[in-house]
Amino acid sequence: MKRSEINAIIREAMAFCRQMNFNLPPFAFWTAEEWANKGHEYDEIRDTMLGWDCTDFGSGRYRERGLLLFTIRNGHLKLVEKYPKPYCEKLLIVGENQITPHHYHFNKVEDIICRAGGNLLVQVWNRDEADGLADTEVAVNCDGRQFTVPAGTIIRLTPGESITLPQYLYHTFWAEPGSGTVLSGEVSKVNDDNLDNRFLEELPRFTAIDEDEPAAYLLCNEYPPAP
Repeated sequence: MKRSEINAIIREAMAFCRQMNFNLPPFAFWTAEEWANKGHEYDEIRDTMLGWDCTDFGSGRYRERGLLLFTIRNGHLKLVEKYPKPYCEKLLIVGENQITPHHYHFNKVEDIICRAGGNLLVQVWNRDEADGLADTEVAVNCDGRQFTVPAGTIIRLTPGESITLPQYLYHTFWAEPGSGTVLSGEVSKVNDDNLDNRFLEELPRFTAIDEDEPAAYLLCNEYPPAP
């Protein structure tokens, strides 16, 4: 992705959050220049990778195959004594027909919440013995309702609705065409995007960046060490 595209996407996300009356924490707005002066008192943001995360999963087509996230709070799987939070909260901004590829998590259990905007479509499969998509019924929990659906069923979440995704459950999601961009939330166990994602196809979690202009806002894997 080009840095100019990432800068524009983050600015769009800030405006969308304001439109949806969702207030971001102060560090969402720190510039790259401001980050250079942040001391060790902000190490939790650095070490647990809070903040902006923009990826096209190596596709080169962010609007069709990509995701913008903002991690609001998180713990750390290895530095538990230093960062004891056993939970994570994220914001996900999902465009119409903007697909997040099939994946599951080894450790993380998560609730994906359609908070505002359009409708979120979530497609689910069990994992088979070859680590692919199983043709078996899937146990689903949506807002306390437990039921089963055929493999590959698309669950439609309207604003206020959510789905629980346990470990090893393959899922993919996108905003329903015609419904608008989705302000989605994630509440989960501790998140580690370096170790805890299994994608159905081999692809990068973090995007290579073409630095065609200076970064307006740093991504969560770009923070400089404390001075």
